[in-house]
Order: sequence, then C-alpha cells, then structure tokens
Amino acid sequence: MLYHFLYPLADEHIIFNVFQYITFRSAGAMVTALLVAFVVGPSVIRWLEDRGWGQVVRLEGPKSHLEKAGTPTMGGIIILAATLIPTLLWARLDDRYVQIAMVVTAWMGAIGFVDDYLKVVRHKSRGLIAGQKLVGQMVLGVALGWFLLQFPLSGYPATHTTLPFFKNLHVVIWAPLFPVFVGLVLAGSSNAVNLTDGLDGLAAGLAAVAVLTFGVFAYVTGRVDTSAYLNIFYLPGAGELTVFCTALAGAAIGFLWFNAPPAEVFMGDTGSLALGGAIGAVAVLIKEEFLLLIVGGVFVAEAVSVLLQTGYYKVTKGGDGNGQRLFRMAPLHHHFEKIGWPETKVVIRFYILSIICALVGLATLKIR
Repeated sequence: MLYHFLYPLADEHIIFNVFQYITFRSAGAMVTALLVAFVVGPSVIRWLEDRGWGQVVRLEGPKSHLEKAGTPTMGGIIILAATLIPTLLWARLDDRYVQIAMVVTAWMGAIGFVDDYLKVVRHKSRGLIAGQKLVGQMVLGVALGWFLLQFPLSGYPATHTTLPFFKNLHVVIWAPLFPVFVGLVLAGSSNAVNLTDGLDGLAAGLAAVAVLTFGVFAYVTGRVDTSAYLNIFYLPGAGELTVFCTALAGAAIGFLWFNAPPAEVFMGDTGSLALGGAIGAVAVLIKEEFLLLIVGGVFVAEAVSVLLQTGYYKVTKGGDGNGQRLFRMAPLHHHFEKIGWPETKVVIRFYILSIICALVGLATLKIR
C-alpha cells in the first residue's frame, strides 16, 4: 500500500524513491511486524484469558507439561495479524506472488482456528479429525496447483521445479499430477510445523529461521542479475515475496516474545498451520519445493519421527493390542524430554540445528 501511495511522489521528493527498493520495504515490513505483535499481543492474551480458552495438555506427555494446562492458546491470531498487516502496508499489492502467499496463509490459519475453536471452546478433545484437516489443506493445494497451470506466473512452465545442488537438472512434474503435488507440499509443510509446535518457543523460532532463508531465495530469484549469475530460475515479481517473508519472520519473532519459556500464550493450530502453509507456499511459488527438505530439516525430522513411531507400533502390534515404540514419545522433541533433556535445552539445540539446515540450504545457491 505504501509503495502505491508514496513511490509515485519520488518525482517531487527524492526521499520517496526508497520505496522502490525491496530491501527497504522488507526491513520496514519486519519492523512493523514486530511492532504489531508487541502491540496486539497483550490484548489478544487478555482476550483469550477472559474467555478461559486455555491449552489442553496430554496426560501421557512429559510431567513438566502438566503445569502448562490452561495457558491461553489460539495465539496464532497474533502471528496472522503481524504478518498480513505489514505485508499489506509494505508489499506491492498488484504482485500475484504476494497475493497467493497471503491467501494461503489466511486459509491455513482459518483451518487451524476452526480446529482450535472445536478443541478449546466446544471441548471436543480431537478438534478437527486428521482427515478433515487434510481435506482443507489439499483443496487449497490442488486449487493453487490448478491456478498455476492455468495462469503461469513466469515464462517457465508451472510444472518445472529446481533440484538443490544441481544447476542443469530440473524436475518436470506430469501436469495432471502437479496440483496433487502442490497439495502434498502445502499439507506436508503445514502439518510438519504443527507437529513441531510442542515446546515453548520451538515452532516460532524454527519458522523464523526457515522463512528468512526462503526470503533470501525469493530475493535472488526475483532479480535478473543475481539469478543469471547463480544460474537459477529468474521469476519476475518473485522478489516481492521477500517482503512477505520478512513480515512473517518478524511476526514469528514478535510472537516468540510472549511464547518464550515460560510461555504466556501458545500459537495453537491457528498459528502453526498458517506458518507451515506460508513456508510451503513460498517454496512452491519460487520453485524450490525440494529445498524444504533441507531448510526445514528439523520440521522434517519431527514429522518423520511421528510416521516412524506410528508405523512401527502398528507393525509390531501383538495379540494383546500393544506394539513397540522406536522413540520414548513422538514427535522427536518429546523423546529428548523423556530421556532427561530440559525443555530449554531441546529448544536451543533444535534452533542450532535449524540454523545449520538454513546454511546448508543457502550453500546450494553456489554449490551446484
């Protein structure tokens, strides 16, 4: 919005010329996101407390988590506000990349809100069942895939995507399967972040690292000079996603102010599905879907731990109906708690791993 109102004034006052630069507007979006989170956060927390919308804690989980019961949840509202408002202010609103990213974020946040509402307000312990969530995620993903096929955002076919560490090897997805592929990416990304959201500050910090990394990729992909130098796809307009990514990172960090241990509020599915969906959408839009496996390595490990635990339990189930477990508890962060790691140690060590994953992801720009 600011770009459309203020940049045209550059002919009269040179200072407004700064609004043409993505770097300037990205910095502005991140600072604004932090301020929105700091301003909105206390009010949202009080609003949730007044209504008694508190977290329900699993009894089979680590004993230290029992004291968290009743902590306000659905704090993802803070993340949504602190992402969408700065994006509307600082991004070019005529950019289709930004429009799509915002729609995906809002849609995933809405699915998460319904799930939280059913669990916390209507006291349905399971909220939306897994199948219902997956349908909502896949409908969005398939619709996005179909849209990209019908209305390509660049000169490259929608079905072409990149492969990390390879500059001349591109993956071409069969067009009829492309919408399903996009659906799986969005569902996988959002659910992986959702599964990771189990410790104070964990998901928010990891998401901030991941989305800032994808912001770098969006920036270089949207520039004709850097994309040519790095021999990657040049996607005109994709650079505006940098503004969205920094806003999302600022929102996650701003939320972390209240979610750091001991947490004053939890993001709930409202926040975790929105964060994961946004990261997945950016990966799809800049054709870096497979990079998710590297940059989001911690999220991937958390999701895989759940799949392995569930699968191994079913395979080893005996006549008594009980099976064996690979981990003390899944997702993976709970396993480390069960073997004696303090919660803060798990969070900090996972942060370190996520930074390593981000650096490896950034290295793929040159190691090709």
